[in-house]
Amino acid sequence: MGNNNYFYAFVVVFLAGLLWSFGAVVVRYMHDANYYVFQYLFYRGISIAIILIGYLFIKEGFKFYKNFFNIGLSGILGGLFLATAFTGFIYSITITTAAVTLFMLAAMPFIAAIVGYFFLGELLSKSTLISMILAFIGVIIMIVNDSMLGTALGALIGFVSASGFALYTVTLRWKPQTPKFTTVILAGLFCATFSLFMLDFSFETFEQMPIKNSYLSLLHGLIVASGLILYSLGARYLPAAELALLSLMEVVGGVLWVWIPIFGINEQPTLTVILGGIIITLAVCYHGLSTKIKRHPITQ
Repeated sequence: MGNNNYFYAFVVVFLAGLLWSFGAVVVRYMHDANYYVFQYLFYRGISIAIILIGYLFIKEGFKFYKNFFNIGLSGILGGLFLATAFTGFIYSITITTAAVTLFMLAAMPFIAAIVGYFFLGELLSKSTLISMILAFIGVIIMIVNDSMLGTALGALIGFVSASGFALYTVTLRWKPQTPKFTTVILAGLFCATFSLFMLDFSFETFEQMPIKNSYLSLLHGLIVASGLILYSLGARYLPAAELALLSLMEVVGGVLWVWIPIFGINEQPTLTVILGGIIITLAVCYHGLSTKIKRHPITQ
């Protein structure tokens, strides 16, 4: 792999994580966010699907529709799991702090490792097991003795979201030839359909949602879709360990943006959330570095 390709991949994947990290900020700007979860999810799901369809059209022309004939069971399952992740993220972050939701997402690589072990026969290394134990301790510290209303429930739903992303990743490993972007399009459509179902297929509720929330949901869809495009462009040139480390930008950046005064949110996480989050971050870093060392042994 050439240095130019490596640098290109590093930059675009870093930018993907950076883009995703602003998702928490967008949600925090919503008016009465917990009352308009499904309306928000509908608009965001549709915008993700439309943007990715547009990208595929630009990239492949009219023949892009042929990707849908190659989806298969793995693509359908991947779309359902990713839609679950989309839904869980918004639900979690509207009832608890952004830090709790984002640090729960940091556990995703370990969930994927466990599922991959049982369903794909992928071996769990000693470093992975140690990392998972550390991450579990971090989660417990993050939610124990925390009097903040919704923290435990938000963490649980955040875990569901992380599990959805992890299962989506496992479906990609299961059938790597499945068109990745088409699966994400399905996820957006599934998310929008589920939201309509929860709203009893009534479009009257959309009229009640502030127009500001509608624009924010479309912006969030653009952020998610653009990040996925950048991530896929760089993923082919980077080992999995470094991808895991760079994806931490979403977690760390998201917590930072809602904390520092520049965005006017000033959401300061509690001491237990900070401590637990640091432990989870260290667990992911340890896992990533251990994997990298195994992939690139030091030669004398």
